[in-house]
Amino acid sequence: MKALVLENYKNLVYKDVPDPGPVGERDLLVRVRATAICGSDVHGYDGSTGRRIPPVIMGHESAGEVAAVGPGVRNFSPGDRITFDSTVYCGECTFCREGAVNLCENRQVLGVSCDEYRRDGAFAEYLVIPERIAYRIPEGLSYPEAAVTEPMAVAAHAIRLTPLSFNDTTAVVGAGLIGLSLIQLLKASGSGTIIALDTDPDRLKVAQSFGADITLDPREESTVQKITAATDRGGAHRSGVDRVFEAVGATEPIATAIQIARKGGSVTLIGNVSPTVEIPLQSVVTRQISLIGSCAIAGEYPLVLDLMARKKVDVRPLISATAPLSEGAEWFKRLYAREAGLLKVVLEP
Repeated sequence: MKALVLENYKNLVYKDVPDPGPVGERDLLVRVRATAICGSDVHGYDGSTGRRIPPVIMGHESAGEVAAVGPGVRNFSPGDRITFDSTVYCGECTFCREGAVNLCENRQVLGVSCDEYRRDGAFAEYLVIPERIAYRIPEGLSYPEAAVTEPMAVAAHAIRLTPLSFNDTTAVVGAGLIGLSLIQLLKASGSGTIIALDTDPDRLKVAQSFGADITLDPREESTVQKITAATDRGGAHRSGVDRVFEAVGATEPIATAIQIARKGGSVTLIGNVSPTVEIPLQSVVTRQISLIGSCAIAGEYPLVLDLMARKKVDVRPLISATAPLSEGAEWFKRLYAREAGLLKVVLEP
């Protein structure tokens, strides 16, 4: 089969590779129809994350058609249209039995190659996955749309972890894919005022179209004052944002998220581009800010697929381009160069 292989950092090659296999007792052989390029793939492209050690086939935001099933599979048949979780969990450890599959003791992520394990991903014509991570694609959703279920489900998991109350003010720091997904989901869930912060004016425009009530550049001196004014409820509530979501994962945006949170508020951390960051510890402690780490997905796929099928959220504006997998190396270069206007690129084998 053909695959897009990261042979060395910044060197992707479209080439013949061995077919995946074998198909185990409860496994599915998937003919991949669409795989989106994740920001973590772009960061792995240059080796900065340490989690894409070459050679490896990356890709974990994907959808396809069941080509064959193992003898123990009961819920899927060849020809079924599916998407699937990026996390391969064991289903047997304590965390899995409690439903926290994202914290599985034996967790692996598709398309990740690190010191602990190596698992090829979905930038290929075929892929073998366990049945337990697969979900049927509702009628009316295309394969490229279904491939973007994964980042939307990451955002949904973060919202589920956050102690949101009806009409809480929310802020999203970082209007990339996860941030924009958060804004759509917050709008659909009845959040109060939604504030989006990003340094890219084009992304702020998209955030506004997705439902952000206020869009701000965190570098501007007046930003904090504007947020204070927008969240001042006349003494009924202290000014500042009730629930902040940080979707970048670096020191400066995390500091911004903590700064704009109200006393007793919370900051949910989703971004993960830096292995270590500095935080304003005294501000967190003296204002009693709750920091909540959100990891991947733990059962949110059905929820998100239902919202997408009922058009409560729409991932189509997130997809900037679809292209053949054979052209993947060029699209990676364009995303790595931060080409203006590019959000999500979907590659089709």
